[in-house]
Amino acid sequence: MLKEEKNIAEINANYVPRVKVENGIWKIDAEGMYYKDLNSLLRSICSKGAEKIEIRNVYGQRYIGTDLDAEAKIDIYGTPGNDMGVFMSGPKILVHGNAQDGCGNTMNEGKIVIHGQAGDLTGHSMRGGQIFVRDDVGYRVGIHMKEYKRKVPDIVIGGVAGDFLAEYMAGGVVLVLGLTLGECARCKARFVGTGMHGGVIYERGDILEVGKGTKLMEVGKRDIKVIESLVKEYCEYFGANYETVINAKFRKIVPVSKRPYGKLYAT
Repeated sequence: MLKEEKNIAEINANYVPRVKVENGIWKIDAEGMYYKDLNSLLRSICSKGAEKIEIRNVYGQRYIGTDLDAEAKIDIYGTPGNDMGVFMSGPKILVHGNAQDGCGNTMNEGKIVIHGQAGDLTGHSMRGGQIFVRDDVGYRVGIHMKEYKRKVPDIVIGGVAGDFLAEYMAGGVVLVLGLTLGECARCKARFVGTGMHGGVIYERGDILEVGKGTKLMEVGKRDIKVIESLVKEYCEYFGANYETVINAKFRKIVPVSKRPYGKLYAT
């Protein structure tokens, strides 16, 4: 028996629904599957050295990709539940649909690409890797984002965000493109950057209300390079026109102080 056939046989002996491999792609039908079983199955497949995985009929299963440390490309068809990609280190997850709350929570490395919307707390405390969302995101996105050594996390939002965007942000990059807004419309998010003491928020046009403790600045050459790179990647994933998206005035929001609450606790 070939090694791949043996691996499939071992996995199918322990899990239902069955797993199959076609053209080097490991395929899982997750319909009706308990989230713990799905995540256990995904770990088992990755431990076999799978490089390409498809999970179909996903209906709210939580924690998909939690703590995975593998160079695997995972396509998810459906709507993954909360905390997809928690503590993730390495994989590239593409969601062909919307994602619920907390995706990319405390992720270390890897990439999450969402062909739809993402819920609240997207990128909570992430310290590495990238998240690209085609459309809008919910509340408190990028809260507690931080940089860790040479890791600088990125969140790119094609649409707009809810309240408390980048709350307590300590590092990294958030880019808001506002592509779902109507002409001359602005994002309704309140308290943008509240408690922010590091990192940067970029906005395309005049679409964000600057929160207390932050300031609005013009972008420099270094900023433009970062923005161009992220916009190019966004357009490649979602089929947007790069020239149209980049042909706008970008500005940045940065913290006024590195210790915004310092005087509350010390004199």
